[in-house]
Amino acid sequence: MTTPPPASPTTRDRARSFDSAAAQYAANRPSYPPALLDAVEELSGRPLAGARVADIGAGTGMATALLRDRGAEVIAVEPGAGMAAEFRRTLPDAPVVRGDGDRLPLADASVDLVTYAQSWHWTDQARSLPEALRVLRPGGALALWWNTDALDIDWIAEQSRRVHRTFARDAAGEVRRITGHAIDAPNGPDFAHRRIRWSRRVPLDVHLANLGSHSIFLVADEHTRTTFLTEERAHLLAHFPTAHIEETYDVELLVATPHP
Repeated sequence: MTTPPPASPTTRDRARSFDSAAAQYAANRPSYPPALLDAVEELSGRPLAGARVADIGAGTGMATALLRDRGAEVIAVEPGAGMAAEFRRTLPDAPVVRGDGDRLPLADASVDLVTYAQSWHWTDQARSLPEALRVLRPGGALALWWNTDALDIDWIAEQSRRVHRTFARDAAGEVRRITGHAIDAPNGPDFAHRRIRWSRRVPLDVHLANLGSHSIFLVADEHTRTTFLTEERAHLLAHFPTAHIEETYDVELLVATPHP
């Protein structure tokens, strides 16, 4: 009797996987450049200082911290227990409530800006878009953004191809998002698009831990994950013998102002 292959992880499995790796995520994932917040202000038509912002899928609080540094009053919404616990450890004085983008625990017309930093793709857009519009005040804006890999850089493109060969069968959509493919705007309001390039220099171990904090790695079997990361270390050392990596990202930003 032939044993059937294991079922591929579901989107729900991948979304929940971050809770088991929240500290790894917080310590190694890239944040966002100041130019991103500048662009959010420009495209939304209002300053962040004094704005009431709902940061949805806030994770460990990377975007929340940046928004607060700009003077925004931020309430974070996070579905995962592990991620919310890491958020509270990192930002003990910032409000965070449990909930998700499909059912926002927020009042109608209660915020000036709704943000989804690296999290919109985990929602059901048929539900999350009406929810975002419901909680926005007149004149408010919806901002979505993602760090994506800069595929015009040779070593990044090569790594992208290796990730795709190993993991695309189980999570093609997530592979596309972390390897630099374009982000599609949701149907409905008109979105302005801005692409912002930035980079950071990190030790090789941080780069590999960042890579391993993505859901396609977290839900993979241990052998596949360990083998890939071990081989990837050797590939990267050939490019970066000092064991410091210049990561380059294109932040894909979408901003809509749906209400007059």
